[in-house]
Amino acid sequence: QVQVVESGGGLVQPGGSLRLSCAASGSIFSINPMEWYRQAPGKQRELVANITSDATSMYADSVKGRFTISRDRAKNTVYLQMNSLKPEDTAVYYCYMHCQLVRWGPKYGYWGQGTQVIVSS
Repeated sequence: QVQVVESGGGLVQPGGSLRLSCAASGSIFSINPMEWYRQAPGKQRELVANITSDATSMYADSVKGRFTISRDRAKNTVYLQMNSLKPEDTAVYYCYMHCQLVRWGPKYGYWGQGTQVIVSS
């Protein structure tokens, strides 16, 4: 059984920063890639950033230069450092882990429960 848990959300003023964390636990052989999504009220869930096992990362245009994704492979944890936050960054943020449970086995995707980020003065 794999569990994925996010933390670090909250209320922040425009221009502020937050750091989100997401940890996967259970019997996991590897995770690749690790991803962050977000869903604002009334909108579809969108990919924010992802990072591969060799630390290659990609970002949505809306967050480039402001957000940084990183990972700790030993801890099966991914982080999202969010700087210069804007009201339009307000959303529930989810991580999605592409997990391989055994060597040479298939990958399965696991969602976290989400963490709320509110950017408001």
